[in-house]
Amino acid sequence: MVRYAENELFSITDFTKQLSSLLKEIKNNSLEKIGILKNNRLEVVVLSTEEYSRLKKIEEESHNSKWAYWKEEELDNFGKIAIGLSRHNYDDEDYSKW
Repeated sequence: MVRYAENELFSITDFTKQLSSLLKEIKNNSLEKIGILKNNRLEVVVLSTEEYSRLKKIEEESHNSKWAYWKEEELDNFGKIAIGLSRHNYDDEDYSKW
């Protein structure tokens, strides 16, 4: 769970009143993030464009490399094996031979 310092949380009203100065603080890295509250619940998080780009890059790299070490046919065979296993009754099996 993401933690917020007291100076990083603002009601929507306070955020709009201080918009210019808060955006400068985000841009200058004086604040890492700003959490905007609506009815005392976190609704939106404001990040710098650099931080947002960094997070998107991590997400894309993670998504692209997740199964990179598996060949397509290995993934296909794994799926077929998993389906076969789920349809098999193992109540009478001797698992020590596996």
